[in-house]
Amino acid sequence: MKLVPLGDRVVLKQVEAEEKTKSGIILTSAAQEKPQEATVIAVGPGTDKVKMEVKPGDKVIFAQYAGTHFKADDEEYIVSKQEDILAIIED
Repeated sequence: MKLVPLGDRVVLKQVEAEEKTKSGIILTSAAQEKPQEATVIAVGPGTDKVKMEVKPGDKVIFAQYAGTHFKADDEEYIVSKQEDILAIIED
C-alpha cells in the first residue's frame, strides 16, 4: 500500500520500543515506553503557508500526542502535521 499524505501532513513509522534496559533487564510490553522517535515514510506537498522541511527517510522526534495512529499491512503508522515534528535527528 502506498500512503500519500495531503497538504502539510507526514506519515511516520515509530521506532520500536527497547525490549531490554542498558543493564540487560528484559522489559514486558506493558513496561516498555514508546519512544517519540520515528522515520518519515512520506511527505505531503505542503501548502501556500507551510513549506515542507522534512523528507522521506529523515529520523525525527515528534510531539507525544501527535497525529492519528493507524495500522496498514500489519505495520503501525502515524499521520501528523509537520508542525508536530519537533526536531530532525542528524547522525
